[in-house]
Amino acid sequence: MKLHWKILISLILSFTIGLWANLSIDNQSTSPAWFNGLKETCLFVGKLFLNGLKMVVIPLVVTSIICGVSKIGSESGFGRLGLKTIGFYSLTGLLAVCTGLLCVNVTSPGIVDAEIKEKMLNSSSSGQTDKVNGAIDQADKGLQGLIEIFHRMVPPNLFEAASDGQLLGLIFFGLLFGFFISRLKPEARKTQTAFWESLNAVILAITKWIISFAPIGVFGLVTPTLMQVGLDTLSVMGNFALTVLLGLAIHALVVLPVLLWILAKINFKNHYKAMAPALLTAFSTASSSATLPLTMDCIRKRAGVSNKITSFTLPLGATINMDGTALFECVVVVFLAQLFGVEMSFITQFTVVVMALLTSIGVAGIPSASLVAIIVILQAVGFSPENIATGVGIVYVVDRILDMTRTAINVFGDSCAAVIIGKSEGESGYYKDLTSSK
Repeated sequence: MKLHWKILISLILSFTIGLWANLSIDNQSTSPAWFNGLKETCLFVGKLFLNGLKMVVIPLVVTSIICGVSKIGSESGFGRLGLKTIGFYSLTGLLAVCTGLLCVNVTSPGIVDAEIKEKMLNSSSSGQTDKVNGAIDQADKGLQGLIEIFHRMVPPNLFEAASDGQLLGLIFFGLLFGFFISRLKPEARKTQTAFWESLNAVILAITKWIISFAPIGVFGLVTPTLMQVGLDTLSVMGNFALTVLLGLAIHALVVLPVLLWILAKINFKNHYKAMAPALLTAFSTASSSATLPLTMDCIRKRAGVSNKITSFTLPLGATINMDGTALFECVVVVFLAQLFGVEMSFITQFTVVVMALLTSIGVAGIPSASLVAIIVILQAVGFSPENIATGVGIVYVVDRILDMTRTAINVFGDSCAAVIIGKSEGESGYYKDLTSSK
């Protein structure tokens, strides 16, 4: 059985068992032993799998970028490839934000009757956690917080950056290292290239082994989430959640497939098939970075994109390209404006669009990144501190489920960039193995 079918079956079991467990203790004041035992077991398994993916992210990103850039750097198209990548990510991010803005204005999820509003406000108390408060403190740094982003791009200590999972700095170093390998004398360049390609091959082999446990890991990651969230929370925040999901669906099923066809003449069905394991894993882990090993594996082996394109576009995309996050930020801000009766003029909404696009890129690597970005935008458009704290608490109630979905969209956007840019560089023969197996 193919990996993506195993992961899909695992997800179905997770949703079934998680919701059943939540409903089973609905009227009980304390959780029974079997519930706590199931939850703790799943958390253990899920964390073990997630740690395995995270373990290979850093060496995979560094070795892949160095290998890819060392080849590109010796050619004339290095600068062109960089401009294409940044340009595509900017385009899809802008389209995602505009899609979110359209959906939230059409559905108006924040315009609710007094009873529903009261339920939302009451539910927000559960969202006032250390995570939310930490996000508010991070956002309060203002300009200094933005300056820190650029400082992280050039880390003073590579090992510390690796330890903290700061991919932006490691990517920058990998780009420099790979580029200057291409400037070495032929003998030295050959030695360096052979070393890094061998190391990359070992990391890929380890990654493949870890990925084989994905169905078990996915079950362990998703089941506890459904055990905690349940249907009551979703019913209160239903209109908001559906608006976000509608925007994400339009972006994933309409916007990106149209770009695939117009820019690269690629059948979106083939691309979905190729990316199925990565998308399902991204949904389960809610982490673009943790899913990166599987994303790169799918693009290389299932889509057929070259290593030089894959190693350049995907690590960068996992760090700065957040289509789903940008869309989510836009919907949240307008939703809260509707809920609290804050007037949103055209100029204000345009400001939200620009800031959602910029912050989705700028806060990469910051803990609680999406929450920090939302708070920054709310502050910019004039929300009071009280409404910001309450509003973020309301959103945080359903953030886990929505985070899973928007992460999958983030990963899908990165994958589209890889194949489109690869096509623009003259590559061909994509999805050959998938189409020939029909």
